[in-house]
Amino acid sequence: RKRLKPLRTVVAWRGRAEWDQVMVGLYCGDSRLQQDALDRVSAWKSRYGPKMPLAVDCTAELIRCKVLDSSGRLKSHELILSYGLALVRFVNLITERKQKMVSIPLRQLAREVDIPIWVVDLRHELTHGKLPRLALCRKGCDVVLDWLRKMYWSRQLGNNLCEESEDEDEEEEQEEVEANAELDSDGWE
Repeated sequence: RKRLKPLRTVVAWRGRAEWDQVMVGLYCGDSRLQQDALDRVSAWKSRYGPKMPLAVDCTAELIRCKVLDSSGRLKSHELILSYGLALVRFVNLITERKQKMVSIPLRQLAREVDIPIWVVDLRHELTHGKLPRLALCRKGCDVVLDWLRKMYWSRQLGNNLCEESEDEDEEEEQEEVEANAELDSDGWE
């Protein structure tokens, strides 16, 4: 019998160190380091094209909004539009993966993947209603970035940036892993 070689996956980043550096840069809160991480994600995107993981793309867009916000270069209305586009895109892309042949309400899909319902409502307002206040867009961005950190970034390559309480029992953790197994199998990694 011939021994099969393990399959290799080609990715846009050089290795775990570069991945970790970008992940830490995106979430560090220092706009200069965040911009460096965004530049690296842009390089990944130029190498990887449409294969870029949606979660990386969404994270970069939301962080880009925060960097623009902290720069003071955009007016309030422009920031609302910038945050709004990134939030709408996040909800649409994330829930789209769960849509089957039958149309399922966004609220139900969001519940299934632990996205707060009010974020879906915010997306609805941004798409169909009166534009919300900037403070609500900022809060939505923070909540979604936290969701992406927990549900995507901390799971990659064995990273554990999630802040979990020490007394969280293994049973709850296992239930969460099982509940989100579809995310992992749908091209998130």
